[in-house]
Amino acid sequence: MKKITVIGGGLAGTEAALQIAKRGIEVDLYEMRPEKKTGAHSTDYLAELVCSNSLGSNDLSSASGLLKQELRTLGSYLIKFADETSIPAGTALAVDREGFARKVSLAVKENPLINLINEEICRIPETTPVIIASGPLTSQALSEDIKKFTGKDHLYFFDAIAPIIERDSVNFDKAFMGSRYNKGEASYINCPMNKDEYEIFHEKLINSPLIELKEFEKNSKFFESCLPLEILAKRGKDALRYACLKPVGLIDPRTNVKNYAVVQLRQDNKAASLYNLVGFQTNLKWSAQKELIKCIPGLENAEILRYGVMHRNTFIHSPSVLKPTLQAKVREDLFFAGQISGVEGYTESVATGLLAGINASLFLKSQEMLILEPISVLGALCSYITHPEHKNFQPINSNFGILKPLNTAMKGRKNKQHKKRLFVERALSYLTQITNCIF
Repeated sequence: MKKITVIGGGLAGTEAALQIAKRGIEVDLYEMRPEKKTGAHSTDYLAELVCSNSLGSNDLSSASGLLKQELRTLGSYLIKFADETSIPAGTALAVDREGFARKVSLAVKENPLINLINEEICRIPETTPVIIASGPLTSQALSEDIKKFTGKDHLYFFDAIAPIIERDSVNFDKAFMGSRYNKGEASYINCPMNKDEYEIFHEKLINSPLIELKEFEKNSKFFESCLPLEILAKRGKDALRYACLKPVGLIDPRTNVKNYAVVQLRQDNKAASLYNLVGFQTNLKWSAQKELIKCIPGLENAEILRYGVMHRNTFIHSPSVLKPTLQAKVREDLFFAGQISGVEGYTESVATGLLAGINASLFLKSQEMLILEPISVLGALCSYITHPEHKNFQPINSNFGILKPLNTAMKGRKNKQHKKRLFVERALSYLTQITNCIF
């Protein structure tokens, strides 16, 4: 019986494996954990979310929200599981971290066509179609073999994980529950700061000691949307107030005071007992993190259950390596998916895993593979990361700017929202037709 090999049990790899099995094809899914640890994962579950527990906006007025709806239309397993384990997070799709990973793991392990193998793959297999979805924490041995295959050094950036605290340790005499502009449920914990408190916090942050980087990690390249808090703070005294500590739309209903800055905490599990500090990815030493968090109003007695850490993320130069089908240009039975392919974000990883799984299945059956037009967010992502003119390529999130322009030229704030609705209608209509033709 013909089979497909998938390397990596993260979001992209598990979605790809489930899509392949759905099409009646056997899968060998390799995941090196728990035999080999990564330094970022804390459980043995597949599809563990190691950074935020939010998959981004669920609102169709955003490209991230549209991408999720596209994946629902295309039959994504992981977005279905995310919906089933969702927890309150305003307009975002946040999940119970452990509940989500447990559900994905169970679906994989109970599927009779998926053979889960817990061992490290050090070389790209030469037989059977292969999907490499080894993620941003690809092992050194496999990274070296991929580097030989691509003929180029890997590009890389550094990502950092935010701390998690226990809700019961929050002082709600100072903190308050609420969502920005009162949109959605009041599910975020908000810790307001006045000008003096913010300046003390900022001064402490920029002068806190960092964990020393290893030699190969120096001269780091950071992905802009995942900048460590301390790097962002050094761009200027008010930089944080225009980023993760933005106070706009967050007014304490008890006082109606417009605060100078606000630290937000997002629910991290179904029981609402754990919360992560939004935007607080950091490489500070743990003792410095503790001191910094405890100077935030409302978190003076915070019980910190996980400190922030920083890790290396690896990705290939996809414009020179991949086709829009996510196939390697020089080896048609080899596919890449997830963050290693140059997309950034949980939903984007799921999306490329879905497409790679579909196309690997079509390839094995000698059928025409799927190239999505850039009128859908998924099509636009694949078009962007494989466009040969991108010489200084960097990972990308979903955004409306990469979609094929609409025929109608529109200007002004009012028309901007109408334009987004047209993007949504066009994408979902297109994918519905695609779904009816190929599934």
